[in-house]
Amino acid sequence: MGKPKAPRRLAENEARAVTRTIRVSPQKLNLVAAMIRGKKVDSALADLTFSRKRIASTVKKTLESAIANAENNHDLDVDALVVAEAYVGKSIVMKRFHARGRGRASRIQKPFSHLTIVVRENEETGEAA
Repeated sequence: MGKPKAPRRLAENEARAVTRTIRVSPQKLNLVAAMIRGKKVDSALADLTFSRKRIASTVKKTLESAIANAENNHDLDVDALVVAEAYVGKSIVMKRFHARGRGRASRIQKPFSHLTIVVRENEETGEAA
């Protein structure tokens, strides 16, 4: 029989995409996520395309996935989508050691992070079009 279907956590006019275990620190990833927060998706894609940050290509892939989810799974209008939320979470931190002088070692931390992007269909632009 199984469990009953879980209720949808997002509103009916929202879709999201999650990318987990990205090899970048959450602080650096949040700089790129803040760059697209609140923008229309076409403007956000253009910003990510021409950004000089290394991680911008991964953020762009996640945004494109959220747009595809909105279009295919939730039947939302792509032209009316806005990046409602873009937030970053901490993941694992790999600890490594680096050899230093006089037989000592220093610790190197290699952090990972998670990225969640929520796109929302804006009703005002959808009706005006």
